[in-house]
Amino acid sequence: MREGHSYPRELVAFIYARWRDEAFLDRVCPEREQGSLQLPERGVLEQVISTCYQASLLREEERPVMFRLIIRDSYLFAAQEGPPTGMHRLIFSRTRPFNEYELHRLAPAADFYRTLIGIFIDPALGAQIWGLLHSGTRWMHAVYGGRKTSPPMPPSLVVYVTGPGQISVCIGDEIIASLNGGQINCPTLDVFNSDWMRKSLSPLNDETFALHRKARQRAEGPWADLDAEFGSKIGQQAIRRIISVIRNSNHGGLLVYLPAEMADEIMEQNPYLTLKYQFLEFDSRQRFLSLTLRIMNTLAVINGSAAAEGRMVGWHEYVNSKNENIALLDEAIFDVAHFIAALSAVDGAVVITKRQELLGFGGVISGDLDSVGMVAHALDTEGGQCESVLSEGVGTRHRAAYRLCQRLHQAIAIVISQDESVQIVRWHNGSVTYWDQVPTGVPGF
Repeated sequence: MREGHSYPRELVAFIYARWRDEAFLDRVCPEREQGSLQLPERGVLEQVISTCYQASLLREEERPVMFRLIIRDSYLFAAQEGPPTGMHRLIFSRTRPFNEYELHRLAPAADFYRTLIGIFIDPALGAQIWGLLHSGTRWMHAVYGGRKTSPPMPPSLVVYVTGPGQISVCIGDEIIASLNGGQINCPTLDVFNSDWMRKSLSPLNDETFALHRKARQRAEGPWADLDAEFGSKIGQQAIRRIISVIRNSNHGGLLVYLPAEMADEIMEQNPYLTLKYQFLEFDSRQRFLSLTLRIMNTLAVINGSAAAEGRMVGWHEYVNSKNENIALLDEAIFDVAHFIAALSAVDGAVVITKRQELLGFGGVISGDLDSVGMVAHALDTEGGQCESVLSEGVGTRHRAAYRLCQRLHQAIAIVISQDESVQIVRWHNGSVTYWDQVPTGVPGF
């Protein structure tokens, strides 16, 4: 059994190995100049990671120690900026020593979700704490879904400590490696950035765009042209929000997305699943679609001047909009996501079509479907690289999702475990395939 203090050294060795991979650095920091990103000396970085590791093992009034830390000189941050659009720099009158006890004392003041501890590397003394950096909470929207943009994290090393022995190291917002339970892992790629996920949400996108075009034909004033993928992006954010709420509830859940044309069949007796609690086919079942359409129409109207400029609008304009109607519609979608997530607390699957029409909940996947012995574990977003693994050792939800996707090749199942892990399952390249979905790669998020 290895001693715990060897883990930080192994994590640093892993980081240095990734640093030699030019293709990796080009992906996580595409705007870098050759040689512009420099790691601290190996011994200094080992000191930083080891100190963070030791601090993670301490407790604050029976609560685990959690904090974010950035290695960047204080003068590189503007003095006048602050959240929600910038970083608020607060420099201590004198530097503080960098050790696990000082991190333990500072962690309650440096709220994990809002503030980072700033450190710099002194040539003689090594790492020292210069103060606090207030980031605000918008960075969480990239994890949990939402339209608000956060100020980009500068291309510096950022360390997340999320629990005992749980450490992640990033370049800015991009994960390099995580240490969790003694295991060092590469970042999990975000499945929602895949082409196949975008195509899966195309029914919603196509339908809302068709309705949007009809609405603009009746409009009297100018409407801006919208990005063709705008509807799909709203759908992606909704699914992220549903997943995040279920994960935070700690009870787990199963979401099943089916082709829209199967809606009537699933509501009747069928060989795939039994839906205990069904919703009638009224407009309320399609609230997400109607909200998406209203967002599209509203965005086109308030950006009508872009039509004269020949400019297309889309996600960027949406997330940066200060329009009250857009804010209300975004809040409405957030509430729908919370409602759907709450339905997962009942045993069984929440069943939704790919046009985001809520069919019902308490879905029981038929036990008569053939069991699945081997599944493919996707190692990239598109499933081009996979490894075959036995389906043994997973829970009932996972096995049910595998059986369903083996029989219904157009289905997508999202399994959220009580331990907050997330699998996205579908039929891919002739076999049941799953992706581990942890957007940030940060343990606990």
